[in-house]
Amino acid sequence: MDADPSAGGDAPIDWSNVAIAFIFIVFNVVFSYVFDLGVQVSLLVAAIRCVVQLAIVGTLLQKVFEMDSPWAVAGVAFLLNLMGTFETVVNKSKNRHRHMFPSVLLSMLASTIPISIIGVRFALSVTKFWEPSQYIPVVGMLCGSTINGVVISTTYILKTMQENRDRVEMYLAFGASRMEACKPILVDALRIALTPTINQMSVLGIISIPGMMTGAILGGSSVERAAKLQMIIMFLISAATALASICSSAYAVSVVVDSDSRIRQDRIYSKPLYKVSFSVPKFFSRIKRAIGRPFRAVWGDSKAAESSEVLGEERAGLLGRRLSHEEAPSST
Repeated sequence: MDADPSAGGDAPIDWSNVAIAFIFIVFNVVFSYVFDLGVQVSLLVAAIRCVVQLAIVGTLLQKVFEMDSPWAVAGVAFLLNLMGTFETVVNKSKNRHRHMFPSVLLSMLASTIPISIIGVRFALSVTKFWEPSQYIPVVGMLCGSTINGVVISTTYILKTMQENRDRVEMYLAFGASRMEACKPILVDALRIALTPTINQMSVLGIISIPGMMTGAILGGSSVERAAKLQMIIMFLISAATALASICSSAYAVSVVVDSDSRIRQDRIYSKPLYKVSFSVPKFFSRIKRAIGRPFRAVWGDSKAAESSEVLGEERAGLLGRRLSHEEAPSST
């Protein structure tokens, strides 16, 4: 992809530009504190992870591009799948099953590697498919997209198996195999897992300009080529998400329902693997009180006026009833 300097692709970007953009994260954190949304810690952790991970990846990829070695590219592809598996199993999944980490890793490798090789070699027409500048971005996007599909499908299967255990056991008692008994659950899980990708493809171009196309345009590529690249990437993402979801879902069913047609809920775990907690800095609390003071003043005045009005009506009603009770004996 040739960069066009006139298109702004060579505009210098340093850490000061990143710091300016980080102000928007600070705004979200303050907003969360003021309105008690409870997502400030998640925002900060996600932003810090974003900075650290992208900085490491940028340094690593620069070295890999300079090496131009297929083994280095294979190592990066495996590392991306490994980190994607860790994110899926440890951070994203609320319910887990036994041997989930190796099963998800194999599912992601079996989907992202062959699809990325075929896509780069034939769809992108790159003779040397392991070209670092072409292959690594593609396999990286496939890894990131398959995470959502695997998480959605496996979580739905494990949750449904716990809630509808009696129904599955009835099918098993009538002689159905474990795949036959769990087929409705598998179908629903795969349908739900593919829905986000279908919705994303439906709105591309008219409603939203996707990231791949935006990056290609900012890098100096023509709009037509950027649009075609985005089409190819979306089709590859759809296939990788479907294949990874199918593999991980089938393995989840084979673990939860053993070879003796018994549902093994003892193989399902809902407890988080780790928990991160730390105290909120005092200056954030001060910011919350300072910024929230005008809102509290407005809301407080309105609530005070409303309460005084209600209290006045109640007092008037009590006074009227007392007068009516006092007048009743005198009239008799």
